[in-house]
Amino acid sequence: MMSACQSGGCGGGTAPRMPPPPTFSEVRVNGVEIDPDAIAREIQHHPAPDGETAWTEAARALAIRELLLQEAERLSVTAEPEADEASRLEAEPDAVIAALLDREVVPQTPDEDECRRFYDAQKVKFRTADLFEASHILIEPEGGDQAAWAAAEAQADAVIAEVGDDPAAFAKAARDVSSCPSAAQDGSLGQVRRGELVPQVQKVLERLKPGWTHRAPVRSKFGWHVLRLQRRIEGQELPFEVVRDRIADTLEARSWSIEAARYVGRLAQQAQVEGITIEPDTGSGAA
Repeated sequence: MMSACQSGGCGGGTAPRMPPPPTFSEVRVNGVEIDPDAIAREIQHHPAPDGETAWTEAARALAIRELLLQEAERLSVTAEPEADEASRLEAEPDAVIAALLDREVVPQTPDEDECRRFYDAQKVKFRTADLFEASHILIEPEGGDQAAWAAAEAQADAVIAEVGDDPAAFAKAARDVSSCPSAAQDGSLGQVRRGELVPQVQKVLERLKPGWTHRAPVRSKFGWHVLRLQRRIEGQELPFEVVRDRIADTLEARSWSIEAARYVGRLAQQAQVEGITIEPDTGSGAA
């Protein structure tokens, strides 16, 4: 059920209507007008700081689409729509545009030296993830009020004082009092990567020394955590040979985008486009 505010009941009247999308000049590609309603619908896919910019980007995208469909018709390019991973068929015009671009846009294949230069400049991206082998004891509050949270914090403080940095004492306490299913594994969380734990816990593990129990409980939405870091396994730099194919795919995809933009720009230079500007090297919306 909607709240009063959601249903327009806060002010006692009907909810204000959203302003209509902006309407500017007519947009034509070789005499074919781009439907203003289609531009209005397309605006939702082009977030912008103001209505004029959003309208311009939407109109440009549809003008490029029309330009490509006209070129596909001129070249007699046809295509059967393909299903995506969810078994949904793409629209036939989209399939035709994809077939045209596959035929006309030829990306440059990067050579070994280019791949090596990219690798040397981006080595920080080609590493295995740092791993944190950690354990925790979760003390859940018995209610949602401040007193329940304070009591749970006090219990967590007592656990920390009792176990110190002793792994055996930590494991026993985890089995005895932790509310997390990991209690059955002595509180062990296994080897985790960044992003796999709640931010409050991850932040503490980042600065905790291996073999130490954090001396203060850490609060999250689940309760209070008593944290212990067993060890930290630093990520390793991946050899060039391991990532060479991935780099080549990245560079080829980048080259395809550039060549597609140039292709659209050449078509625009040869066409009569009214109401919108398609820069010679702009392929926005081509793919």
